[in-house]
Amino acid sequence: MPAKNNPGAPLTYNLGVLFVEESKSGLTHPFFANMLNSFKAEVEEHGYDITFINDRIGGEKTTYLEHCRSRKLDGVFIPVINFESESVEELLSSDFPCVTVDHPFPGQPSVVSDNRAGVRQLVEYAVSLGHRRIAFISGQRNSRVTDERIDEFRAAMGDRGLPIPEGYLVEGRYDDLNLIRTMVQTMMDRPDRPTCLLLPDDASYLGAQEVIRENELRIPADVSVAGYDGIPLTQSLRPHLTTVRQNNEELGRVAAQLLIRKIEGLSDAPDQQITVPVTLLKGETVGWCNNW
Repeated sequence: MPAKNNPGAPLTYNLGVLFVEESKSGLTHPFFANMLNSFKAEVEEHGYDITFINDRIGGEKTTYLEHCRSRKLDGVFIPVINFESESVEELLSSDFPCVTVDHPFPGQPSVVSDNRAGVRQLVEYAVSLGHRRIAFISGQRNSRVTDERIDEFRAAMGDRGLPIPEGYLVEGRYDDLNLIRTMVQTMMDRPDRPTCLLLPDDASYLGAQEVIRENELRIPADVSVAGYDGIPLTQSLRPHLTTVRQNNEELGRVAAQLLIRKIEGLSDAPDQQITVPVTLLKGETVGWCNNW
């Protein structure tokens, strides 16, 4: 039996999963569900079980670190949470083995999706089809993911010499269709309406599509739209959504491997970071534009 990082303590072969996402869709979330399934399958191949953890035990408030230790977990997988939480920082700053997704932390391994490449591919594709007025509704600015996408949008537009008018880059929220509807309507009301609109995620397309049609506009003849994630639901809609597919199954699989290697003392780099490539799905919602 391999030894844990704590000498003399045998492995329990039980891993924690810390999963708290703001939309409250839980394990039904189309992006995270596949990642969690992939993580579960990979750790089970290595003889591990998983336990979901929170900040309570038997109704009593506790910290995540205390919960992990009380359950005698070997390590914990953190795919999504508020990383600014004191309880999360305590866990990640401890000697307890963790692995994070899209949020590198000193001393802990992480797996990240190539968010910068994804946004740049969307901008470059839109520009190649003649678009110059490109707007971006981002997710909320409380994560490294959002910051990277915003930075890369600015950089990609700047590299092409394209301006970002005031109101063309706005903070939205992931998985918030009501807010997306309001923001898209604001975009459609502008005299300098964007010819191409980048959304924070694929789910937002459902709200954006509705608003654009209510304004008697066509996708992509009048307004082009692109999402982000590559979830199956929006790929089944017509027209097919142009988007960036994140390899969520690979994210879960690699996260499992990194965590197990750290637990079993097989990793030479305690804070190893692996970047998983993304894929541009051209779809049908970004079309040619001559209106600029």
